[in-house]
Amino acid sequence: MTFTPQFLDEIRTRLPCSEVVGRRVKLARKGREHAGLCPFHNEKTPSFWVNDEKGFYHCFGCGAHGDVIGFAMRIDNLSFPEAVEKLAGEAGLELPRFTPQERERAKRQQTLHEVVEAACAWFEAQLKGPGGEPGRAYFAGRGLGAETIARFRLGYALDGRENLKTALKAAGVPEVLMLEAGLIVKPEDGRESFDFFRGRVMFPIMDRRGRVVAFGGRILGDGQPKYLNSRETPLFDKGRTLYALDKARVGVAGGAGRPPAELVVCEGYMDVIALHEAGFAGAVAPLGTAITETQIETLWKLAPEPVLCLDGDAAGQRAALRAAERVLPLLKAGFSLRFARLPPGDDPDTLVRRQGPAALVELLGRARPLVDILWDAETAGRPLDTPERRAGLERRLKERIARIADRSVQQQYFNSLIRERLWTAFRPGRRNPAPAPLRAPGFVAGPEFDAVLLATLINHPSLAADHCESLAQLTLEGPEFDKILKEILHFTARAELDTADLKSHLMQTGSAAALSAITRPDLYKLWPFAGPQADLSAARTGLDHVLARFLERRLEVEVDAARKELAAAESVESEARLSSLQQQLRHAGLRGTTSLDEDDDFSRASG
Repeated sequence: MTFTPQFLDEIRTRLPCSEVVGRRVKLARKGREHAGLCPFHNEKTPSFWVNDEKGFYHCFGCGAHGDVIGFAMRIDNLSFPEAVEKLAGEAGLELPRFTPQERERAKRQQTLHEVVEAACAWFEAQLKGPGGEPGRAYFAGRGLGAETIARFRLGYALDGRENLKTALKAAGVPEVLMLEAGLIVKPEDGRESFDFFRGRVMFPIMDRRGRVVAFGGRILGDGQPKYLNSRETPLFDKGRTLYALDKARVGVAGGAGRPPAELVVCEGYMDVIALHEAGFAGAVAPLGTAITETQIETLWKLAPEPVLCLDGDAAGQRAALRAAERVLPLLKAGFSLRFARLPPGDDPDTLVRRQGPAALVELLGRARPLVDILWDAETAGRPLDTPERRAGLERRLKERIARIADRSVQQQYFNSLIRERLWTAFRPGRRNPAPAPLRAPGFVAGPEFDAVLLATLINHPSLAADHCESLAQLTLEGPEFDKILKEILHFTARAELDTADLKSHLMQTGSAAALSAITRPDLYKLWPFAGPQADLSAARTGLDHVLARFLERRLEVEVDAARKELAAAESVESEARLSSLQQQLRHAGLRGTTSLDEDDDFSRASG
């Protein structure tokens, strides 16, 4: 009996190697792998290892090696078809009935793989040829070297109606296969077919095994759509495919002296390529749509908590919320999503090229859990000052929690969102809800907190001179906010400015829009010390706390780096550095909580 590669892959995907082997061998988890006594030879010390991410077992004692199918064959003395039949039953898969038509379809699918592979090779050749100068200029402008271009098999589609079609036809590829593979288009009015991709740089899309299944093309110059993906074909299902998954599987698994990479989900081809080039070997991207349930399940096979790295604008926030909605019913113990929000105006590509890989390492280290995204979605910008509004918040949160199918995870979300955040925020004696970011341990500064800092300085300019040294060391997330901070420091150092003078100057330097986003009534309602009505003492206490939080963020990054340095090469110096940084971090945390109860305005804001 013959089985298609897709059917065998589905068995391997549904049955982790450790699950199949673990029924016959007592396994103990060792980091990212499992170890036990080899069932194929006598031994007293475990030399038998199972790796779920790579999908195989290996014995360093006798050399036994294979996947779940090979294990079933060897342990139970089964033939290949018998082992497949046995495992298919365990996986809940019905054995395919191979009619002559189905055999023909499997053969045709293999042929389609050959066709799209030929197209990929042709696109690569055109990029290197005389007509590929526009494509080479584009990739050079994006900073891509020859090695990266070759690794991702980037190419160029000439700007003509039948260039690819003519080349494939000359190689013996029938037009009907070009149509089925999505490489050409046949007009309904009977005109001649023509190339689907024209005048675009080409990004081959691979399946998890590294085989080309489709393409994405970016137009050069004016024209729409900017990005164009292959239509769905027998090889390509957009909602099930992730760009660069084949490379991310290797990166996340680690090995050969490389530590496992973090699994990062970006929005586009160039983001993924730039991150891989910068050393982030676990980067992938969906294909022009919101992430799907199937893609989430695929990600979880590689890592339990992948990070969604989204733009910091409103569209990025909407994308985060869509992903949160999709993942809720799928949540299970130990598996979720985290969310890293980029500074406004940046994407992963520009951030890495402008500030270097360390900036993204810091950003990923500050990724927020799913529970924070849900809380923010229901509380941000909404007044919660009446019993009716708070009851509405409780109802909305419970509706979201009810969508979680796993009862244990559902209970944990109820405890976190309802008991710890909602009920605690409005317990007797509290007059206003606490903004979650400031109240939560390990709070990380972000655009909202940046605005609080700037509003305090704008409404109380004398504080800038008092804290100039600390303020000069800060880099705020948005370039507009960072520009405003530098202008405040520059001009308060030269003259005694009042709030009106300072605002006038900031508007003259082109910061009117950012200024409006900072000095807004709803911000003052949550953070009274930042407003113009707060007395100087309250503003000073609030600013001290804000600066302590920024210090904590910087120290947390340095502590994490020191831990990695110590793990890589233990030494007295690296151990002492880590200890010193940890002590500084503890002191910063204490400083951030000092005098919170002494200032009533700040207490109302911070909860």
